[in-house]
Amino acid sequence: MATRLVHEMTYDAPAIEVAAMLSDPVFRETVCRNQRATSYAVEIEGNVDAKAVRIEMEQPTDKVPAFAKKFIGETTTIVQTETWSSPLKATVTVGIPGKPGEINGTATLVETAGVTKETVELEIKVKIPLVAGKIEELLAKLLGSALRAEERTGKEWLSR
Repeated sequence: MATRLVHEMTYDAPAIEVAAMLSDPVFRETVCRNQRATSYAVEIEGNVDAKAVRIEMEQPTDKVPAFAKKFIGETTTIVQTETWSSPLKATVTVGIPGKPGEINGTATLVETAGVTKETVELEIKVKIPLVAGKIEELLAKLLGSALRAEERTGKEWLSR
């Protein structure tokens, strides 16, 4: 079984401006800081039209329930990769190296009347007997929180 996460972010900007923001390493670093990363590395190859994004960050686990902390530790490393085949569509993978599970999905940008909606759809699979469902739900909650931080950062970034 897997847990599905669908998260929408809305920006008052054309899709090409949102795509440019998502192509900017400084924006991505700002998102990492706003997601409470204690360390991070951002790599972006390509440009607005097609790009590969890789973000590796260390996150504290102080807000993680005790039952899950024994599986992930006091901090955890998260590796996020995005492959944008166009300015509007990407495949997304989020991994936690050394932990049993996978998170895969897509990100899409759709513009309507100068407003862009970014939709991130992820499927979360954890391979730990007995607690997989609980950990998948926890990861969905944590990823949702991270995406809300990204949206807040994006709205501030685009309003400059």
